[in-house]
Amino acid sequence: MALSIDLKDIRHRDALSARHPADDGGRPSLIGMDREELATAVRAAGVPERQVRMRVQQLWHWLYVRGVSDFNDMANVSKALRAELAERFTIARPRIVDEQISQDGTRKWLLQFPPRGAGKPVEIETVYIPEDGRGTLCISSQVGCTLTCSFCHTGTQKLVRNLTADEILSQLLLARDRLGDFPLKDTPQGAIVPSEGRRISNIVMMGMGEPLYNFDNVKKALLIATDNEGLSLSRRRITLSTSGVVPEIYRTGEEIGVMLAISLHAVRDELRDELVPINKKYPIAELMQACRDYRGLSNARRITFEYVMLKGVNDSLADARELVRLLKGIPAKINLIPFNPWPGSRYQCSDWEQIEAFADFVNRAGYASPIRTPRGRDILAACGQLKSESERLRKSERLALEAMMIAGHGEA
Repeated sequence: MALSIDLKDIRHRDALSARHPADDGGRPSLIGMDREELATAVRAAGVPERQVRMRVQQLWHWLYVRGVSDFNDMANVSKALRAELAERFTIARPRIVDEQISQDGTRKWLLQFPPRGAGKPVEIETVYIPEDGRGTLCISSQVGCTLTCSFCHTGTQKLVRNLTADEILSQLLLARDRLGDFPLKDTPQGAIVPSEGRRISNIVMMGMGEPLYNFDNVKKALLIATDNEGLSLSRRRITLSTSGVVPEIYRTGEEIGVMLAISLHAVRDELRDELVPINKKYPIAELMQACRDYRGLSNARRITFEYVMLKGVNDSLADARELVRLLKGIPAKINLIPFNPWPGSRYQCSDWEQIEAFADFVNRAGYASPIRTPRGRDILAACGQLKSESERLRKSERLALEAMMIAGHGEA
């Protein structure tokens, strides 16, 4: 069962919600703007042209080095300009609707963003996974998903809309707030501070949605995240996971330059058509060619192939043999993912002995094939389990999930 959040955390979450309500009054956010757009914004706020560059540098520093979420905290900006900026723009975080903590330390936030245009407020999930020496944040790129992969819980929620660049980036900023992870900012009261070396060091675009169906916003957010005058994350510590949007894989290598992960899950087109329906548009041969052509590919910059282990479906040694054949010539590693159960799924996780036999075969062929340790299953935070609480589980579904966990279905 998930761990309870103590009263201090609840009060802190409520304080955050009160300070940063979901309704932003329709003001655009400065978060997610590039420097040229920030320059346009400060000009609109009445900043003389001779001061524009300086003001942009100040805003960039406050947003991405100090991590402020209130204009009043920008100490070296005049009160008059702070007031003008606050009248025209917002830098508020999304509202924390819920926060769950797994037995294994994984944390899942349900976040609400304000309406865009005539739309309604939307909710997404963001997951933080602490490990020895690193901390990984799993970021969402869409509300829902269009891909309907048959083994994925997120795919049962219809696409509502793409997230904007500021909404993608705000997930990182909010998580750093909660972890006290801005180096020049005091740790906020009630923040969840991990042990040494467990703050956010890595980002994976593996949350809700297909990031390459929201390419422009994802690109913009990640280029800001890797800017060395702000958040300064290494491109080698950012992994973008796609189900196989082949044209945008080429663009990702050319225009973003982050690490690539492919949700493969099958080695034959007829099976992958069922598991990952985008395969009907971009079959395995085209996908493999895009991987071979990925810019910067080398033994130091390998592609990760994700492969969910489904009992009696894709876990035979014949499948392992074909996987090795497909990957020939591609610097790669294979993440074997024990299937994570969710209510209504028709699949079961492969037996542990079969997963190990599959991994051993691939390893002997020269490819690293770690078996991913399931994280956050008890709070539906594991791979393939994310689904915004606007599509929340009924009590009967939660009880069914708990029964599945107790019975050991999908357990390693």
